[in-house]
Amino acid sequence: MVEEKSHQLSTLHFSSIFDQLAESHLPFAIWRLPYEKTFQCAISKNPVINLQKIDLELLDPGFTFAPYSYVETKEAIFIKADISFDFDSFDEPIEEDILEKIDLDSPKIIKEKKSKVFQFNLRENKIEKSRFIEQVKLAIEAINQGYFEKVVLSRSKSIERTESYSPISHFIRLCDAYPSVFCSLTYLPWTNEIWIGATPENLVSQDENGIFKTMALAGTQSSINTLGEEISNADAMWRQKEIEEQALVSRYIINCFKKIRVREFDEIGPKSVKAGNLIHLQTAFEVNTNEIEFPQLGSIMIDLLHPTSAVCGMPQKPAQDFISQTEDYDRSYYSGFLGPINIKNRTNIFVNLRTLKASKDKLTLYAGCGITQDSNPEKEWIETQIKLKTVAI
Repeated sequence: MVEEKSHQLSTLHFSSIFDQLAESHLPFAIWRLPYEKTFQCAISKNPVINLQKIDLELLDPGFTFAPYSYVETKEAIFIKADISFDFDSFDEPIEEDILEKIDLDSPKIIKEKKSKVFQFNLRENKIEKSRFIEQVKLAIEAINQGYFEKVVLSRSKSIERTESYSPISHFIRLCDAYPSVFCSLTYLPWTNEIWIGATPENLVSQDENGIFKTMALAGTQSSINTLGEEISNADAMWRQKEIEEQALVSRYIINCFKKIRVREFDEIGPKSVKAGNLIHLQTAFEVNTNEIEFPQLGSIMIDLLHPTSAVCGMPQKPAQDFISQTEDYDRSYYSGFLGPINIKNRTNIFVNLRTLKASKDKLTLYAGCGITQDSNPEKEWIETQIKLKTVAI
């Protein structure tokens, strides 16, 4: 009972700060790295959109938020960390000097109200299902005709946003539910959008010791079996379709290393990893950039990897063309990338999966699945339904 009250108070406390920041029209991001308990926040004092090419060696500390179309524009939102701070819990008061830097008064905690947790309505829509299954069939046909080996098709699901929806409460629930993934909340004042997500896929990271990391993450199954029991990583069974899909992503990363003549890398996996209500196949790759004297590896690999074959396909160009011709909506920032850059001499950039956009009147959720020669259209639809439910908690 004490924990429940503390959780409510923390939501109220942070919601009041969030409301004040929104009124100031300042872009900001809050995030928590996988397996860490500390939250971090970066706030820009510039209310105008700041678009940058992501060059890790040149950028100041901040937070990037890149669209799927970054491959064409080479422009991503960059929230410069004019103000940044860490905190361990949402009921922890923000220090007065930080509030003064943001030009905010001390937040006044509103009187506690009993409110219902927002319920996501993800009922299956027959028209949406039929349209998506037809798209998957077209993709399989194109694969059989030799246009590409794999393509990732996605869809969006929009539902009404009601007064009971609280972005901060939702973000806290994601953090509590998924300690092993990157959780974030990003506020874009110029469009009045809030993006919230919990993504398991590291695009690139580089620590203060020059250790570069990326991963191949593909293949998906529910972490709950037909009896409602949780499946352990060791007991996860993989079909040939998922094994081959994951191998394609791994080969793509290795080919990127070959392009820039990087041969000294460690390959770890593949192994089963759990991310919320899903289990994936993952292979990790590590490079010591100091030993090979290649400090700019992170920036170069962003350009080579995005959009990865886990969100686009392989080969990249024909898969991209098929997506643009087949999908009937704008991916926007879904399947782009995001994360802190040069914060405490570390960079952690993730693929923007398992994400939701909160606008004034509606919530839009996104999900995709990798299509190969062995794909079953009905099962691919079910996979997207499971992925939508991951963020809809």
